Amino acid sequence: MESKKDKQEKTNQQSRPPIVVILGHVDHGKTSILDYIRKSKIAEKESGGITQHIGAYQVTMPEGTPSSRSQQTEESRAKTSEILPPQRRGQDDFASKGRKITFIDTPGHEAFSAMRSRGAKVADIAVLVVAAEEGVKPQTKEAIDIILRQNLPLIVAINKMDKPNALPDKVKKELADKGVLVETLGGKIPAIFTSTKTGLGIDELLEMILLIAAMENFQGKSNQSASGVVIESKMDARRGVTATLLIKDGTLNSQDIVAAESAFGQIKTMENFLGQTILTAGPSTPVLISGFDAVPPVGETWQVLPSIEEARAKVAIKGPREKQKREPAEILNISEGQKVFNLILKADVFGSLEAIREVVKSVPQSEVMLRVIKAEVGTVTETDIQLAESARAKIYGFRVKSGAGIELLAERRNVKITLSPIIYELIQTIRHDASRLLAPEITRQKLGQLKILEIFKVNNHQQIIGGKVTAGKIERGAQVDILRDKEFFGSGKITQLQQNKKDTPEVGKDRECGIMLASKNLVEKGDILEAYKEEKKKREL
Repeated sequence: MESKKDKQEKTNQQSRPPIVVILGHVDHGKTSILDYIRKSKIAEKESGGITQHIGAYQVTMPEGTPSSRSQQTEESRAKTSEILPPQRRGQDDFASKGRKITFIDTPGHEAFSAMRSRGAKVADIAVLVVAAEEGVKPQTKEAIDIILRQNLPLIVAINKMDKPNALPDKVKKELADKGVLVETLGGKIPAIFTSTKTGLGIDELLEMILLIAAMENFQGKSNQSASGVVIESKMDARRGVTATLLIKDGTLNSQDIVAAESAFGQIKTMENFLGQTILTAGPSTPVLISGFDAVPPVGETWQVLPSIEEARAKVAIKGPREKQKREPAEILNISEGQKVFNLILKADVFGSLEAIREVVKSVPQSEVMLRVIKAEVGTVTETDIQLAESARAKIYGFRVKSGAGIELLAERRNVKITLSPIIYELIQTIRHDASRLLAPEITRQKLGQLKILEIFKVNNHQQIIGGKVTAGKIERGAQVDILRDKEFFGSGKITQLQQNKKDTPEVGKDRECGIMLASKNLVEKGDILEAYKEEKKKREL
């Protein structure tokens, strides 16, 4: 017999919006699809108010008759009708009855692989975007691995179908080779043809998301204290620490006390993704809050607690606070001949900071160690300048600013600050700057040989000699190896070169010349000078 507690649990459970992550290769249209959905499914007056990136947003499918669907979508709807519980069957327009969808906005750049993986862990459904004219690419494979590892329900969006060279059948075959078998090839994974230029398939994609949500029947408990995951965080110059929280269960109130694993506080402000102040938020809702006492790392879990004391105790139990990440000098293990390049990292949000640190770690460091002495969210400060000066470090900032006073101070202290809104450019600059510590690659270019015929004068390490070029040519300024009886005897440099008692830059084969040779080794008649030039080439990490 069902207990009273079980009945209450069932009553407390209710359907919640699906949380969706969109993954795919760079430039295959992930961001374009998200932008198209934002513009078409959020009222113009509201979408115009989205002024900041918070890592997630919600759309609501409008009331009314759904648009015409593709054959694949109709087949999927028929399957859904069979799977839905009896009380849900017959709701033919389930996908268009004002249902919400929460999208997690993960970056596309390869440096943010960890963030995409984390987004998939939080999500209920994954949409894999593949360009119809390019097919499966490296990040497509990475996305497939993430999706399969998380065992997420999957929808494939074959995008850019407006392109004349679109080859959707080829894309389907390549996906099948990677373990993703779509419905038209006998599999169970729906594939939708899309184009953000024409709007093709976008409504069908959203309907399919909601159909899968109906089949999976994602549940949340609204009548309890909220808990969830931090999906973005940063230090705001005006409001202090702000964080985007995704609510997995419960209802969050605008004055609740929240504790993550490394930060806690009472909510001061709470907004939806449009920047509008809200008082409550339920399961699957992203909210932007202020009030944490430190910037919580992206991916940390959080929960509402009854008091500040309990929140503080929870954070203390979890381990030491880490308001800024540092790599202590005492743990450095520098090998012989290895040089150290100190750097300070600043970023707009914690997710970006974490991604840049991971990329820095991946740079080959056998010759030059890239040592991050400080990494934190926020603008470049006077403290950063002071630390950079004392540690002889350079400062790199991603999507952050530094005031005029900071720039003047950095110039006076001879501290270099590099700021960039493009992660690729910033990483390239870090690699380039660190590469200056690398010894250059030296290549030897052979010039020619000269046989010594006469020794005219010896003065300390300067020797005036006469000889004949037997191969190639001899140039002024060239380095030489001295050979005696075909064995290496010593080395030197041609500091002066004459032909017919006149200075000349070079002398060719079968011509005689006079040479001033700088060498610690005394040469003899019959010795051979092998002339060469050394070229130094800069190396990059």
